[in-house]
Amino acid sequence: MHIIDRRLNPGGKSLANRQRFLRRVKDVAQRAVREAARDKDIRDLGKDGNVTVPVDGVREPKLTRNPSTGVQDHILPGNKTYVEGDLIERPPGGGAGGGGGGQAGDGGSDSEDSFRFVLTREEFLELFLEDLELPDLAKRRLAVVETAALRRAGYTVTGSPANLALGRTLRNSLSRRIALKRPKAAEMAALEEEIRALEESDPDAAILDELKAELERVRTRSQRIPYVDPIDLRYRRFEPYPRPVAQAVMFCLMDVSGSMTEHMKDLAKRFYILLHIFLIRRYKHVEIVFIRHTDHAKEVDEETFFGSRETGGTLVSSALIEMKRIIAERYSPEDWNIYAAQASDGDNVSSDGATSQDLLRSAILPACQYFAYLEVGDEGGPRAGFVEHRTTLWRTYEPVAKANSVLAMRKVNHRRDIYPVFRELFARKAGQEAASP
Repeated sequence: MHIIDRRLNPGGKSLANRQRFLRRVKDVAQRAVREAARDKDIRDLGKDGNVTVPVDGVREPKLTRNPSTGVQDHILPGNKTYVEGDLIERPPGGGAGGGGGGQAGDGGSDSEDSFRFVLTREEFLELFLEDLELPDLAKRRLAVVETAALRRAGYTVTGSPANLALGRTLRNSLSRRIALKRPKAAEMAALEEEIRALEESDPDAAILDELKAELERVRTRSQRIPYVDPIDLRYRRFEPYPRPVAQAVMFCLMDVSGSMTEHMKDLAKRFYILLHIFLIRRYKHVEIVFIRHTDHAKEVDEETFFGSRETGGTLVSSALIEMKRIIAERYSPEDWNIYAAQASDGDNVSSDGATSQDLLRSAILPACQYFAYLEVGDEGGPRAGFVEHRTTLWRTYEPVAKANSVLAMRKVNHRRDIYPVFRELFARKAGQEAASP
């Protein structure tokens, strides 16, 4: 069977061609979004914006004729130089005339070699975070009413045929037939059998006529009282109701001692913002807890966390103790999905290593879905994924990370490495692999 659809496309556009274009341009648009993210502040990633795509990435191949070869016939206006039969030499270099076709790429990103289109906020984030998935997203318990679902809410006399409640409809039909004393089929069958037996024996005309009249009356009454009447119909009714959804809390821990430069804090800030954008796409209810520490830790607001300056030594266990306290008071692991991200330059008091390890193993990691440690370094350091030397805190966390996949560790020195490291930490199945430098 061959089906030919002759309906007009909406707006004079081909729907099939548009879908084909979107499929073809997706990979190119993803690369363009990631390149734009390098120059775009992470706090603006949730906003819509222009994306530039090279024309070569989406141009459809087509066959064209080479004007410098072959035999061509032209009709030209009269002139004083040539007569019929003269051969006209081709332009030097094989060109086909002016027009500046070879200069199309001289106009930069806004020339004919590229075009721009606007992505909405959802489209931008969808391309930006498409192949990421938080580990252990399914939680043991749900809480915080945020969304609505449908549930059964009785019956109604009108509705869609797909929602017809057969059991309730037949029960109403039976009740109505009993109340109106609708003749049963057995009664009519008994009268017909009695009439047949009377006709085969010595019939009594008066009795036979009476039985036939009774049978006709019963049949008429049965037809007047239908088996299923429109008033018997009942349809299942549904109504929206609040449905619980998973909730998450994001702990941001950062060393703000004197050894942390502004460049290091900026790297940490961008990682936190990117993580928050990712979490709010997976959970309807996300809370953030900011804990900053030197040789002592305290919970602060976002402005203080990123903006206020402090001096002093470094004691990592103080931040872990503060996080443990807050979890015990406000965020039970039975009710909350707990995620934590810690940023530090790797400095810590040597005597604090055993305390930090014990806190991670006994209190922090058992309560967390995921714990990401980001070690930030100077801008002149090596690219992400390479650790030139093991810092004090790295040596403290490394044995814990090898034994527990909830903890992941990476090192970042450059702003351009924030997104690749984030993707590596939160890629699919990342939570199932032990961290490595």
